[in-house]
Amino acid sequence: MPSSPTSPSPFRSRTDALGLALAALATLPGCGGGDTCGPGSAAESGLVASAAGVTLTFGAMTAGQNNDCPAADAPAGVISLTIRGGQTDDVGSGSAGRVTMCVSRPDLLGSTQLALGPDVGGSEVRLIDLGGTSNGCSFALDPTRLPTGTVTATGLCGNGSDAAGFALVVAGAASLTRTCGAVVDTVGVTLTGTVAVHPQ
Repeated sequence: MPSSPTSPSPFRSRTDALGLALAALATLPGCGGGDTCGPGSAAESGLVASAAGVTLTFGAMTAGQNNDCPAADAPAGVISLTIRGGQTDDVGSGSAGRVTMCVSRPDLLGSTQLALGPDVGGSEVRLIDLGGTSNGCSFALDPTRLPTGTVTATGLCGNGSDAAGFALVVAGAASLTRTCGAVVDTVGVTLTGTVAVHPQ
């Protein structure tokens, strides 16, 4: 007997179920926007603090779920992420340059531009340390002037814990104390770039 025109097609039911399953998978924690986990084509050394006559380049970036800046509103299981890197230019001077950030809500980092700032109370990504050497002068983060900007990520899975790593994208600004011999002043720098980050 021919099937009724109103009877559901077994094929259609299977394809609808597959579509629903794929939609459900897309909402699971992992990489936002369908990205593949990992840094992709991001450079290993690509985060730059710069101003006229000043260039500090950072790389060798690592991230760890160290819970250094936990957010009070974080969902259960979300652990704050500490990201560190070293200066990769001016190495002949023996520079111990470094950059350190702490992300309170890494579950949002892959889908939202988070605010860069000075502390966990007023910003979603805290700039803890920034410094190095350039042109014979040393630089350190000036705590009296607040950093600003945004931080996001691509290829971030597992809230930053995935072994593939991710790419960190920074567009910000900060103030550094500059010491050139006996002369000490301050200089405003932009902090920009896309850089690969690997698990610590």
